[in-house]
Amino acid sequence: MNSGELPYPPRIESKKMSYPLIGSESHHLIDQSPLNDPQKKLIIDQILETNRGKPGAIMIILNEIQSQLSYISQPVQEYVAQELNVPPSTIHGVVTFYSFFTTTPRGRHTVKFCMGTACYVGGTPQLIQKAKQIFEIGPGETTADENVSLEVCRCVGSCSQAPVVVVDEQVYGRVRPSRFTQLINKALKEPES
Repeated sequence: MNSGELPYPPRIESKKMSYPLIGSESHHLIDQSPLNDPQKKLIIDQILETNRGKPGAIMIILNEIQSQLSYISQPVQEYVAQELNVPPSTIHGVVTFYSFFTTTPRGRHTVKFCMGTACYVGGTPQLIQKAKQIFEIGPGETTADENVSLEVCRCVGSCSQAPVVVVDEQVYGRVRPSRFTQLINKALKEPES
């Protein structure tokens, strides 16, 4: 080993594989897998090639894939594990341990509901119910048009403003169910920065 090399497993060349999702409820996502899209697969391969062997490569690679593709599907996790010559459970463990990783596509906009104590007591459950009525989805889901994802999160540090909703990266405090629809309409119409 050269002094500049890291003790990292060598890349193992393997035959090309297609990565369909398993399970009858997932069959409609087979064609949407990033590995079946040549452009997205190229992005993944470039991320792997650029970051392979760096200290903390797994986190760097997964963060970059999440940033570029908005999620890390099970087939992508398996592909990354294969390419880094690590067990799939290692990649899956990282993806499922850190709450900022997601395994399903996210919408262009994300609406997060703070579930910290002050927000919860202040009315977050009622805001979530209102969001379910508006978007016809629940937390952890994305609208069919991939425009909005709903998520719950832990304390965002704005307890004095409870209950808090975060739309994309903008924090909105003292939100009431009666004003939620108006707030969402305004927030989603504002240009993204």
